[in-house]
Amino acid sequence: MSRLIVTILACALSVPLVAADEWPQFRGPNSAQTAAGDVPEKFGPDENVRWKADLPGRGLSAPAITGNTIFVTANSGMRQTRLHMLAFAADTGHKLWERQFWATGQTLCHPQTCMAAPTPVTDGQFVYALFGTADLVCLDVNGNVAWLRSLSGDYPAMTNHVGRAASPVLADGVLIVPAENQGASFVLGIDPKTGRNLWKVERGLDNCYTTPVVTQRWGHSEVIVQSPSGLAALDPATGKTLWNYETEGGLSDIPSPAAAGDLVLGMQRRGIVALRPTAGGPPAVAWQTAKLSSFAPSPIVSDGKIYVVKGEILCCGDLADGKLLWDLRLKGYYWASPILAGGKLYIFGEGGVATVVRVGAKGEVVATNDMKEKVYATPAIAHGAMFLRTDQHLYCIAKPAS
Repeated sequence: MSRLIVTILACALSVPLVAADEWPQFRGPNSAQTAAGDVPEKFGPDENVRWKADLPGRGLSAPAITGNTIFVTANSGMRQTRLHMLAFAADTGHKLWERQFWATGQTLCHPQTCMAAPTPVTDGQFVYALFGTADLVCLDVNGNVAWLRSLSGDYPAMTNHVGRAASPVLADGVLIVPAENQGASFVLGIDPKTGRNLWKVERGLDNCYTTPVVTQRWGHSEVIVQSPSGLAALDPATGKTLWNYETEGGLSDIPSPAAAGDLVLGMQRRGIVALRPTAGGPPAVAWQTAKLSSFAPSPIVSDGKIYVVKGEILCCGDLADGKLLWDLRLKGYYWASPILAGGKLYIFGEGGVATVVRVGAKGEVVATNDMKEKVYATPAIAHGAMFLRTDQHLYCIAKPAS
């Protein structure tokens, strides 16, 4: 691994239990997109905003939160060659530190995305950020660089002219890095102490933007990865395939899978397939439906219900059989995944309009809020507040302090 650059740090990594007020990765704790806290129904650029911080450039990545620290990535420069990693104080919005890196990989991408699309992941002591350039960086919570890797330097055959968005996750002390591309395609299991590969699993030659989901089954962890050709469960320690579900291009390459109870939900190009993994064999198909689908936002599973944004329609389905329970028309076009807090869904359109829907026997729109900025990133919720990044700012949205 000739292009691995490791600084000498006397550190021992541990992965603490995720607290209720933490949002350590894309889609939050357990990739559930849910939070126990309550946030305002009504908000805007000047309403129920506790603080607003300027960002140095664009980004589609969501905030990652540990303790009182929020991590955000961004990119700047005419060709997106400047990569930024920033940390803010959750209570005040004060910028704690910023680090900048030169891109080592190509920066070609679709104009709607950018090089700061993947969301960083934190274990409470370190933060790991993957950029669309395939640059991977590890910093401690104080902003000290632990190690850097140029994955495009390590694997020159990997190409992606549309952009990368799949985010890294942590599983049993292993950093899981998805890199499914044209030319070279793989998932890496990386030692978070050093940045060196523990294992590398080859994947199909498809551009894929889904983020893995980590779940527990039969007393051990599984890393669920989805690509157009199917779903697979990997052992985080070895990369061994524990089970596999193959299909000929029937799965989506944008919304990420979900896991709930004994089911794994794979997002199809037109629908959802619910799999029930079996010990020592291929998973059984529990049900599948074309009435629940999504082009980009990832699904939410909560209290036996599935929520998906299908074009301009919010759909609610029954987790037991996939039956459509109700739907609700929205307005706008959606890239960010919805989040659920206090019995309400917060759904942000790319134009910055957020629809707040109270869920139950049916959906009810309780507020429509216009942030007046582009929003592609999924928000995060912690400390009784919602943290939203737009193209220009990071917002803390919260009820006034009593």
